[in-house]
Amino acid sequence: MKKLSTLAILLMTMVYSFAQEKLTQSTIQGLLAGNQNQVIQLAEAFSDEQYDWRPMDGVNSVREAILHVAGANYYLASKMGFAPPEDIDIMTLSEITGKENVIATLRKSNEFVLEKIMLVENASLSEEVDFGFAKMNKLGGLLAIMEHNGEHKGQLIAYARSNGVTPPWSK
Repeated sequence: MKKLSTLAILLMTMVYSFAQEKLTQSTIQGLLAGNQNQVIQLAEAFSDEQYDWRPMDGVNSVREAILHVAGANYYLASKMGFAPPEDIDIMTLSEITGKENVIATLRKSNEFVLEKIMLVENASLSEEVDFGFAKMNKLGGLLAIMEHNGEHKGQLIAYARSNGVTPPWSK
């Protein structure tokens, strides 16, 4: 019995240690996944016609805002060393049309960036990265991905309310 108890304690310690090993990444991943889910819900709540709506000339439409989030997911991850999938050309994402295609593009970028977050090693979190708009460490880059998604969730909430669309989670 003593050997079995010792083995159980050892296994629990190993599991706890592994869970703590990437605590920062898993925390960011969890928060980001929640934000992403709400952005997808908003994207689905807009009608096909509303995808072309924009609050004024020179401001992104609903479609453009959603595709901007998708592109930024790939861009920020690429700056941290994770190239987009071969079938993704960040420069042509803005040309995607049709509600279902736009949502599929966003979903794919969300899955990509969620996977890559967990590949960032703890030892590299403090490494400096030039993101083009700012130099920051990789931890800052992970937080920028999360913040960027949240920023555009807010934008899409405003767009939704302006179009009589209630965010699904607030009904």
